[in-house]
Amino acid sequence: MGDHGSKIEISFAGSFASSAIAASFAELCTIPLDTAKVRLQLQKKAATDAMAMPKYRGMLGTVATIAREEGMTALWKGIVPGLHRQCVFGGLRIGLYEPVKSFYVGENFVGDIPLSKKILAGLTTGALAITVANPTDLVKVRLQAEGKLPPGVPRRYSGALNAYSTIVRQEGLGALWTGLGPNVARNAIINAAELASYDQVKQTILKIPGFTDNIFTHLLSGLGAGFFAVCIGSPVDVVKSRMMGDSAYKSTLDCFVKTMKNEGPLAFYKGFLPNFGRLGSWNAIMFLTLEQVKKLFAREVPA
Repeated sequence: MGDHGSKIEISFAGSFASSAIAASFAELCTIPLDTAKVRLQLQKKAATDAMAMPKYRGMLGTVATIAREEGMTALWKGIVPGLHRQCVFGGLRIGLYEPVKSFYVGENFVGDIPLSKKILAGLTTGALAITVANPTDLVKVRLQAEGKLPPGVPRRYSGALNAYSTIVRQEGLGALWTGLGPNVARNAIINAAELASYDQVKQTILKIPGFTDNIFTHLLSGLGAGFFAVCIGSPVDVVKSRMMGDSAYKSTLDCFVKTMKNEGPLAFYKGFLPNFGRLGSWNAIMFLTLEQVKKLFAREVPA
């Protein structure tokens, strides 16, 4: 807030733009880890061939293997739909969070907003945003899932725009919303975990004497948000990656049950550390950038 007598205000357009910029910048920095995560999750246990070594081992090992076999640029595969997704999805889910939160508590609310209302706002904006952005997510996973191809085998898609048109042509328009169920569940849950925990952690830190609303506080809150998001979202994420990358599963529940039966409960936390490496750094970068970019769009208005 500014001086007494004036308050800082940011329009929805400003909020949307700063959220989209922050989310896109975080995506650009961390997509190599995301590509590695998708490959690791899609690598199923080879049940029959117990002696075969898995191709990808660990986060950094996977990054190294991809870079060695397919070149450094392969790590940024899916960056185009990734940025499409962050502009639409990031802009909406983060940009709408404050207005929706205010809507839930009412105009004239004073004091600390209860955590339940923050979670509710996060669930709402996450679900709304991904419903709009699902096609970008599907294309991103399809592009990232494609590894090194044998010589002479053509790529399924030449790029992001080609992937959109090919999927619509071969599988119909509705196919772009494949996996919408688990995706809405995952993004609503992760969004609530990220935004509400960032909000809550920041609020708690600021009550500790000596802490102010500065970059260090934003960094700590961002890492906290990433940690909560992974703990809560990891099982949903594994199911989502498997459903989008493989059409063998009949439904979300079917995928959940089969994974549980064949690989046990720990399969849902497959790639926990890389996931935290990615989501922790993604959140830290995104919230740090967001807090700075928002200042460009904010304006003081008389209270």
